[in-house]
Amino acid sequence: MHHPRRKPTTLAAVAALALVGVLGACSSGAAAGESGGDASTYTWWDPYPQHDDASDWAGRVQACGEEAGVTIERTAYDTTALTNQALLAAQEGTSPDVILLDNPAVSTLSDTGMLTTVDELGLDTSAIDENLLAAGVVGGETYGIPIGANTLSLYYNADILTDAGVDPASVTDWDSLTAALKAVTGNGDKGITFAGIGTEEGSFQFLPWFWGAGADLRDLDSPEAVAALELWTGWLEEGYAPNSVINNSQNTTWEEFLTGDFGFAVNGTWQVDSAAGADFETGVVQLPGRDGGVAQAPTGGEFILAPVQEDTERYDVTRQIVECMTTPEGFVETANTFAYYVPPTADGQAALVEEKPELEPWVEAVRNAKGRTSDDLGADYPVISEALWTAVQNALSGAATAQEALETAQADAETGTS
Repeated sequence: MHHPRRKPTTLAAVAALALVGVLGACSSGAAAGESGGDASTYTWWDPYPQHDDASDWAGRVQACGEEAGVTIERTAYDTTALTNQALLAAQEGTSPDVILLDNPAVSTLSDTGMLTTVDELGLDTSAIDENLLAAGVVGGETYGIPIGANTLSLYYNADILTDAGVDPASVTDWDSLTAALKAVTGNGDKGITFAGIGTEEGSFQFLPWFWGAGADLRDLDSPEAVAALELWTGWLEEGYAPNSVINNSQNTTWEEFLTGDFGFAVNGTWQVDSAAGADFETGVVQLPGRDGGVAQAPTGGEFILAPVQEDTERYDVTRQIVECMTTPEGFVETANTFAYYVPPTADGQAALVEEKPELEPWVEAVRNAKGRTSDDLGADYPVISEALWTAVQNALSGAATAQEALETAQADAETGTS
C-alpha cells in the first residue's frame, strides 16, 4: 500500500504555498499541536479555527473517529499556517494522519512526496465529479477527496435592476452584461463590484472571465486573455465599476454590495446566508462566457488527505475516517455545517437541493467550475497565478495596457516555471 517517497523540498514548497490564500469563509487564528503515534489516537489538522471543540464540525470529526474505534486529536490552523506546518511536519516525520487542505495546495504537497494516493489508501472516488476531483490529480495520480466545493457567481440587487429595466435573465454573455451595467449606471446607481486585489483572490475572481474567453493559463498573453482583461479595464473606464476594485478583497467587495448601491457583485457561495439577510432583494445568475453559456469559475474548498506515515498499519483506520467523512450523507452534512459547500457528487447535490432548493444556482455553478491547478498545472500554478494577478493590477491601475501587462506576465510565468 505504501510506496517509498523522497523527502519534501520544504523551503521551495513553502514559498510556493505562501502565494495561495484562503478563499472561503474561514477566519484567522491557529491552535498549536503535534501529531502522535498512539494507536488509539489519530491526529487531524484542518483550516477551521473558527470552529472550536464545542462546534458541530468538531463533533462530526470526533464521530468519525468513534466509528473507526479511535479518538481523534484535532488541531485547527489558518490556511497558510496549516500548509506550512504540514510541510515542516513531513520533513520531521511528525505528519498527522489526516489533513484537510485548500485544493490549490494539494498538487504542491503531492509534488514533495508527502501524500498517499487514494489508490494506496484503498479509496473509491468513482462517484466524485471529475471537474472537482481534478484539483487533486497530479501526474495521473489522485491525492485525496474534496469534501465539498464553493465557487463564484454573479449576485444582483433585484430592486436596482427593476428600476433600471434590466431582466437578470437577459444576462447571458459579456455584451448583455455590459449593456445591463450601462442601464444601471444610466439610472443613477453603481454597476458592478469585484475583487481585483493583488493576491490569489484577484486571480480567483479574474479566472471566470479569463476562462470564459477561452484563455489558457499556460498562455497568459493570448488574444482571449487580453480580451478578458480589457473587459475589466473597459468597465473602469466607462464608470461601470469603481476604482476601488483594484484593492478590493472579496470581503470588501461584499461590503460594497451590501450598501445597496450596486447592481451586481462577483462573489461566492459563502455569501448565501448574508445575501438572504440583506436589506434588499438579491438574486444570482451564472457568470457568463464571452459569447454565451456559463463561464467556468474556479473551485474553492478543501480536500481530505492522508500524509505518508512510517507505520503503514495506520492507513486502515485512516481510510475508515476518510470514508466516514465522504459518504453521501457526510457530504450533505458538511454542506449544512458550513453553509457554503456544495457536495462533490451528483447524489449529494441532489440531496442538498431537495433540502434547500434555493441552492440550485450554486449547484449548477459548481458543476461548471474548474480547479485552479487543473490542466496538469500542478505546482506551477502559484507562479502563474502571481504573474496573472500582477498583470490585472498593472492594467486596472493604468500602469500598462492589457496587452503589455499580460505579455510581461507570460514572460514572468515562463521564467518562474522553467
